[in-house]
Amino acid sequence: MTHPSGGDAAATPSVPTPPVAADTGAVAVVGLELQEGRTIPRKQVVSWALWDWATQPFNSVILTFVFTALYLTTDVFLSPELAALPDDSAAKEAGLAELASGLGLATTISGLIIALIAPVLAQRADASGRRKFWLLVYTGVLIVTTGSLFFVQGAPQFFVLGVSLIAIGTVFSELAGVNYNAMLVQVATPKTVGRVSGLGWGLGYIGGILALVIVVVAYSMDWFGLPQENGLPFRIVALGCAIWTTVFVIPFVLNVPELEHTEPQKRVNFFASYVVLFRDIARLFRESRPTFWFLLASAVYRDGLGAVFTFGAVIASVSFGFGFLEVVAFGIAANLVAGVSTIIAGRFDDRFGARAVIVTALIGLVISGSMVFLLHDMGKIAFWIFGLALCIFVGPAQASSRSLLARVTPAGQEGQVFGLYATTGRIASPISSSLWTLFIVVFSSTVFGILGIVLTIAAGLVLMLLVRLPKHVRLS
Repeated sequence: MTHPSGGDAAATPSVPTPPVAADTGAVAVVGLELQEGRTIPRKQVVSWALWDWATQPFNSVILTFVFTALYLTTDVFLSPELAALPDDSAAKEAGLAELASGLGLATTISGLIIALIAPVLAQRADASGRRKFWLLVYTGVLIVTTGSLFFVQGAPQFFVLGVSLIAIGTVFSELAGVNYNAMLVQVATPKTVGRVSGLGWGLGYIGGILALVIVVVAYSMDWFGLPQENGLPFRIVALGCAIWTTVFVIPFVLNVPELEHTEPQKRVNFFASYVVLFRDIARLFRESRPTFWFLLASAVYRDGLGAVFTFGAVIASVSFGFGFLEVVAFGIAANLVAGVSTIIAGRFDDRFGARAVIVTALIGLVISGSMVFLLHDMGKIAFWIFGLALCIFVGPAQASSRSLLARVTPAGQEGQVFGLYATTGRIASPISSSLWTLFIVVFSSTVFGILGIVLTIAAGLVLMLLVRLPKHVRLS
C-alpha cells in the first residue's frame, strides 16, 4: 500500500498520454500525467492538505453554525423596539426574516461574482505560473475579512457591514479554493491523486470539528466570563478564526512550491481573457469532451451534496425535534464521520478509480436520504442512523470529484478548468433549493424537502453514469 507522498509511483509506459492542452498560452509543464515517476515529498502533500484545515473555520464556524446563525441573523441586529417584542410576534418574525434575506442576498451576489470571475482569474494564474502567489493573496484577503468581523458590533447599523464582510470572504475563499484545487496535480501522481485529494477534504472536515468544539466549549462555559455586550464573544470567535487560518497556512507557505514554468506566456488584459476563456471552452469540448460533460454532471450532484449540509440542521430541528445542543452534537458527529470516510475512500479512489467511488457514493446518498424520509416516523434515531450514513458518502463524492477532474484536465489548464468547476457549481446551485422549496410547499411539510435533495443527487447520478472516461483515466 502506498502513502500520499507517492514515493513508489513508478513510470507506467502503458498509460497513454492525455489530450493536448488548448492553445491558451497556459503553461504546459504540469499536469497529473507529467508527474508520473516523480517522488512527491510527504511534507509537501501534508502542507498542501493543511490549507483545507486552515480555512475550514470560515465555512463551519463563520458561515454555517456560529457567527451567522447565532449572531448576525438574531434579534441583536433588530431595532430595540422589535427586539423587545415576544418571539412569536409577527413583526419580530418579519424583522428576523428580513435579516435572513439580507444575508441571502449578500451570498447570492457573492455567488454571481464567483461564477463570473473564477475561471478567468484562474486562467491568468495558469498563464503566469503564479498559482501559489494568487492563492496566498486570496487567502490573505480572507484572513483580513474574517478578522474584520470583530468590528461588527451587536447593533442594527452594523448589519450591512457584517453581511458585506461575509460576502467578500465567501468570494475570496472560493477564489483561493480554485487555485488550491488546481495545485493538486503538483503534489500528487496518477497513483496517489485519490488519497491526496481525500486527505485534504478529510483534514478540512476534522479541522472544522476541532474549531467548532472549541466554540461549543466556550459557549457552554458562558464564554469564560467575557462581557457579552455588543456581541463581544462572537466577535472574538471571528478573530480567533482569522488567527487559526494565519497559523495553519504557514506550512503551505513554506513547503509547497510555486507552479513550475519555463516558457514565456502571451499576456492579455482582463477582459480579453474572456475571449480566451470561451475559445478554450469550445476547444475543451472538442479535445477533452469527458472533462466538459463531467463539469455538467458534477454541477448537479454537487448541488445536492451541498444541500445535505445546508438543510441538514433545518431537517434535524424542524422535522425530528432536535434541540440546539443536539443539532451541534450531530454537526460534530457528521463532520467527524465525513472526514474519516473521506480519508479512507481516497485509497479506494486510487485502487478502483474516482468514477467508481463517485457512483458508489451517490447511490449510497440516494438510499440513505430515502431512508431518512421513509422512516421519519421513527423519530430521532432514524435521523441519527441514516443522517450519519449520508455524511459517510458526502466527503468521498466531493474528494473523488476533485481527483477525477485532475485526471481528465489537459495539462496547463488545471486552474481554468477548476475555475469552470466552481462556476458550473454556482450556476446549478438553485436546483436543490428550488426542489426543496417546491416539495415543502406542495406537501406542507418540511420533511418532504428531503425528496428534493434526493432527486437532485439522483439526477446527478444518472448524468454521471453517462460520462465516458478516456482510456488513460481508466487505467490510472
